[in-house]
Amino acid sequence: MLEKTFYKQLLKNSFNIPIEVTYWDNSTEKYGEGEPQVKIKFNEAISLKEITNNASLALGEAYMAKKIEIEGSIEKLILAAYQNKNSFFYNKTLKKIMPHRKHSESDNEGYIQEHYDLGNDFYKLWLDPTMTYSCAYFKHPDDDLQTAQINKVNHILKKLNQQPGKTLVDIGCGWGTLMFTAVQKYHLKVTGITLSEEQFDFVSQKIKDLHLEKDAEVILTDYRELDGRQWDYVVSVGMFEHVGKENLPGYFADIAKFMKDDGVALIHGITRQGEGAANAWIDKWIFPGGYVPGIEENINSILKSGLQLSDLEMLRRHYQKTTEIWDKNFNEHREQITKMMGEKFVRMWDLYLQACAASFASGNIDVMQYLLTKGPSGSKLPMTRDYVYQ
Repeated sequence: MLEKTFYKQLLKNSFNIPIEVTYWDNSTEKYGEGEPQVKIKFNEAISLKEITNNASLALGEAYMAKKIEIEGSIEKLILAAYQNKNSFFYNKTLKKIMPHRKHSESDNEGYIQEHYDLGNDFYKLWLDPTMTYSCAYFKHPDDDLQTAQINKVNHILKKLNQQPGKTLVDIGCGWGTLMFTAVQKYHLKVTGITLSEEQFDFVSQKIKDLHLEKDAEVILTDYRELDGRQWDYVVSVGMFEHVGKENLPGYFADIAKFMKDDGVALIHGITRQGEGAANAWIDKWIFPGGYVPGIEENINSILKSGLQLSDLEMLRRHYQKTTEIWDKNFNEHREQITKMMGEKFVRMWDLYLQACAASFASGNIDVMQYLLTKGPSGSKLPMTRDYVYQ
């Protein structure tokens, strides 16, 4: 009885849309005015201890285990919780911080491989043909995902004001789309860095297949092992979310070390407009060691490293649309992925993608591109942004 009373209070105050909840005793309650937009069913109760320890973790794991069923859009439900300041998302007593993860080189290698080495065949099912696993850039409302990902790569490379024959390093190069575009379209000499063995094998083979050995290389290493090398351009996309809060100053200091005196860097990653944060469910099940820094943290680390912020662009709505398309693609292959990975994994991944879309939609998280130079006079960037859009 105590549990049910607690749940009623928790759910009644957590959403800004009408919902219907069916409890484990088959009783049903409606919260909010109007026809329910989402329906929640508890197949069994989740202990108060789990909820009060960390509500996001407990509810996420309950959904994975089919203790909870959701009829309707998970994205809409989570967005409604983010938009309601009385929801459990904002209750500090219901989000106990998980034990702090270390970020040594061996730790980071394990974290990255746990997520990115799920298998190229898995990612091919729901990413676009470029195999780009980061925020796309929708120049036009009707751009498909592949077009938008190519837009993003070109947008980044154009921001660098790149010149043929110069050198570029891509830290966290993924499956190499930016690398190969930089070589083939912009005639740069490129180095890719990754900790993922699957990505390393994929990019290595593609370099051979395209006969680009003179202009492209990929290295399986931690970026902190690159001492002594410098490039004209440094790019890092979706990377700093993985380095850990304590390593952010060192990450940007290393970016500065990798840049030549007149070098330019484009750093693209998920950033909060408020304070930095981690999510216990995401940390445990999706991105071990993940931490989304606040914009103030990043800018302080950039400035302390001796770099100059030349441009800052927010792409939050682009990432919302990207994750929505990923989830649609994912669910179109749901049966096949279930055979590959199991039902618990599929429910987890669907929840992850829809939760990300909701988080971007609500403004809880953003994605930003930081254009950096070494000092105010160290760059040859044009005085206006026109060059980016030509």
